[in-house]
Amino acid sequence: MPGHHLQTTPAAESDLSNIRKYASIDACLEGWGLYAERLGDEMGLFSSDEQRLGMLSADAMRAARLVVDTGLHAFGWSRQRAVDFLRENTVMPEPEIQAEVDRYIEVPGQALAYMVGRIEIERFRAHAQTALGERLDVRAFHDLVVSTGPVPLSTLGDLVGQFVGEAG
Repeated sequence: MPGHHLQTTPAAESDLSNIRKYASIDACLEGWGLYAERLGDEMGLFSSDEQRLGMLSADAMRAARLVVDTGLHAFGWSRQRAVDFLRENTVMPEPEIQAEVDRYIEVPGQALAYMVGRIEIERFRAHAQTALGERLDVRAFHDLVVSTGPVPLSTLGDLVGQFVGEAG
């Protein structure tokens, strides 16, 4: 399935500077991870409705993480309230619930960064599709996204704009 292994290896094997290869820019790195999770469905790689249900269950868990991250840091939720929310709204096992809540206590905005990254990559692709139509080679688009290394989303947007201009 598409994922981080298709992202980190091309950058690591490239001529990019080490900071470009190994920078920890969650919105770009994890945005790709969430974006890539949906590619399996788009590519028809799920062999059953049960497998597709697993993808949708992961999406529901990611939505709940956004609520927990925001609840903790914007609305002052207690740890227990966050645990209770995940327990009531996901199928996550208890040890995972505990670990996830602690993770979002420790790193404010992490769940938000992941989802914003996914949404922005989807938006960049939609822009390229609109601009190029059938001339868009989605594989070339994906190569661009993963070959840049982790960059701020604004930089990735600029690179996609250049890609569209050169392909158009």
